[in-house]
Amino acid sequence: MRLVAGQTPVALIARPVSADGRELPLVGTAVLDGSSKEPAIWISEALQDIYGWQPGQQVDLPLAGRPVRMRVAGVWRDYARQTGALMIDLADYRRLTGDQLVNDAAILLAPGVAPDQVAAALTATSSPGTLSIAYPGEIRAISLRIFDRTFAVTYLLEAVAVIIGLAGVAASFAALAVARRREFGMLRHLGLTRRQIGWMLAQEGALAAGVGVIGGLLAGAAIGLVLIEVVNRQSFHWSMDLRIPYGSLAVFASVLIVLAALAAVAAGRQAMRQGAILAVREDW
Repeated sequence: MRLVAGQTPVALIARPVSADGRELPLVGTAVLDGSSKEPAIWISEALQDIYGWQPGQQVDLPLAGRPVRMRVAGVWRDYARQTGALMIDLADYRRLTGDQLVNDAAILLAPGVAPDQVAAALTATSSPGTLSIAYPGEIRAISLRIFDRTFAVTYLLEAVAVIIGLAGVAASFAALAVARRREFGMLRHLGLTRRQIGWMLAQEGALAAGVGVIGGLLAGAAIGLVLIEVVNRQSFHWSMDLRIPYGSLAVFASVLIVLAALAAVAAGRQAMRQGAILAVREDW
């Protein structure tokens, strides 16, 4: 359906919808008006951003070759159509247009019924190429596969960033350990063992990594908010609910800190191998 000349057509979906639109993933609340005579329509976020329609507003839609006054009852979240979509109750659509055709149908199977048998029976009743049957599991698998392929480069960049960060920690602590070998020799004279000095290096590496992890989490949170609240709205015309995976972030941060501590200890081993007397003698 083309609402405005020169604009990209929007999708019109006719399906059974209750008066309050509880079946839809609504954004905000629905505007219900039982006294209104205009049929209710539900618009997507993209359509709201492009045309500026608001819940409760009355609009004219070109149905069956004539303008029909409708009432916007609410806004729903649609990730499939970036150019906009609007939904009308199937009974209202058939009453206004007289169109009885159906393009899509969802079939809910009874317990114990094999989906393949139902699909084969439906295919046998129609001419070849008429029906296209898809299973929910297949649709979900394809969607996740496309999603994972899209973010494969992101996962690779994360791995590269972690490796570069650990290499930087190791190089920094290797240089510090060489510069502090006299200090380590003095500590050995005071009675500290190599294990205790290694534990000290591990704590320093963990503290340095902890500061970096906190900075990374804050920067990542800021970038995530910009992507969700700004980029998604401007580029795709949809909103997203923010959910922070505290458990996964805590595990990932802990692993990075532990790896940084181990890298610091491994880098400082070379400096700790030198004898305590030789290390202190350099100051004489």
